Amino acid sequence: MRLIYTKPLLKDLSQGSRIAFVRQFRLMTQDEVSDKLGLTGECKRRTMTRYEKGTRNPKNDRTMEIARILNVNVASIKKYDYKNVEDIIYTLMWLEELLPNYLIDLSDVPNVKNNTTLELKKFLGEWNIMRNKRMKREISYNDYIEWKLNYKIKEDN
Repeated sequence: MRLIYTKPLLKDLSQGSRIAFVRQFRLMTQDEVSDKLGLTGECKRRTMTRYEKGTRNPKNDRTMEIARILNVNVASIKKYDYKNVEDIIYTLMWLEELLPNYLIDLSDVPNVKNNTTLELKKFLGEWNIMRNKRMKREISYNDYIEWKLNYKIKEDN
């Protein structure tokens, strides 16, 4: 039983580090996640250890299952290929855990009819609102991380 809460640390932006961060944020052990994945045997934790160290990458269906167990948007822990704007958005949010005071400003970028640019600008506006709420202590660190881990691009109607 943990007596003191310690904020998880993100070692790097790899998929394994992100999975480890979320697992620790959820106060779960590797054994607990392994059990929920249905892994058995004496070395059931070894699979999770390999995922988190990056010596093995989970397949897409396993990543989706881990996301379900950890109660996060799968985009927050999947392997990024940057073919969609969501990968860029999540990388920016994770980068904040490594460099807490960095800011990105696209206000000088012209309003090009490029979907990626428009989506990034929209996201950055939402993100700045949440950052300001966090800075003003209107929301807790945990609420802020929850927002980031479960962020979804809203489809315009």
